[in-house]
Order: sequence, then structure tokens, then C-alpha cells
Amino acid sequence: MFNYILILHLLGATVWTGGHLILVSVILPKAMSSADIEVLLQFERAFEKVGMPALGVQIVTGLWMAYQLLPNVKSWFAFDNDLSILVSLKLLLLLLTTMVALHARFYRIPKLSVHTLQAFSVNIILVTLFSVGFVIVGTLFRTGFG
Repeated sequence: MFNYILILHLLGATVWTGGHLILVSVILPKAMSSADIEVLLQFERAFEKVGMPALGVQIVTGLWMAYQLLPNVKSWFAFDNDLSILVSLKLLLLLLTTMVALHARFYRIPKLSVHTLQAFSVNIILVTLFSVGFVIVGTLFRTGFG
């Protein structure tokens, strides 16, 4: 069962991280160079339909796997072994992603214009970096720190 959950988790990560890498490397530069926020908003609307479910799958499967590896939830934050550190790092990245996403959704996007595009790009870049961080930390579950 663990392998099937891991596959779902990885598929979600592929969609979430891949979408953000496309956003930051293709869509955002195009929007900024042309001063056209509509290309960015079109991508956001389309990606949200697959990206948010993918993130939801990652959250559910990630918590399930963490519980399978460390059934005592308090041990997730003990920092006394590699698994505990990795689970804590994943949860920290999730918290940071949530904070930046909420900031974007309720503060940046409602005020989005050509003049605020550069400020909004910081949100996009941060979420993308956190997404890549999820992938990197995820690989450490298999490879370890060394």
C-alpha cells in the first residue's frame, strides 16, 4: 500500500512542481516582458484546476506516509533522527507555501496590475522555490543526508 501512496504523492509533486517551474521560467518572463498580466492570469486559472488537487493529494498522502513512518505525531517534531527532521522540513515547507499562497490570493492577486506584477513575481518565485525544496527533501527520505 505504501508504494501506491508514494506513487500518488510523486504524481502530485510532478504536477505541482512542474507547473510552477513552467510558470516561473516561461509564463512569468513573458508576462513581465510584455507587461501583460492576462497571460499570467490565464495560466493561473488553468493551472489551479490541476495544481490545487495535486497539492491536496500531496498533503493527504504526505501525512499518511509520515504517520506510517513515525506513528507518534509528536516524534515528527523531535528532531532526534533523520525521519523526524525530514518530516519537520516538509511540514515547514507546507506552512511557508500556504502562507505565501494565502498572501498572493488575498493580497496580491486582487490588486494585480502591471504596476504590481514585480511584487507578485516574488510570491511566484517563492512558491516555486518551496516546491523544489519539497522535491529535494523528499529525495532525502530515500537517499539520506550523506
